[in-house]
Amino acid sequence: MKKIGVIGIVLKAGRERVEKVQSLLSDYGEIIVGRMGIPDKATGINTISLIVNGDTEKISALCGKLGRIEDVNVKSAVMTVDGE
Repeated sequence: MKKIGVIGIVLKAGRERVEKVQSLLSDYGEIIVGRMGIPDKATGINTISLIVNGDTEKISALCGKLGRIEDVNVKSAVMTVDGE
């Protein structure tokens, strides 16, 4: 079932952590419609917002894999696309 939604990601800066997140986002690029990232160098906290459009399984898998990375917090809000 197709869903559209927003995924919010907050993570502590760190090369390895950022590379893991970037790799996952690349792996799931087919469901990412838009992305905005804002680094806060003063606090070392990065925030990323994603607009996603895909099936429930892929969106859930992306959120789950991101959430298993140390010092990464993920929240999502999704809804069913009309007519699906």
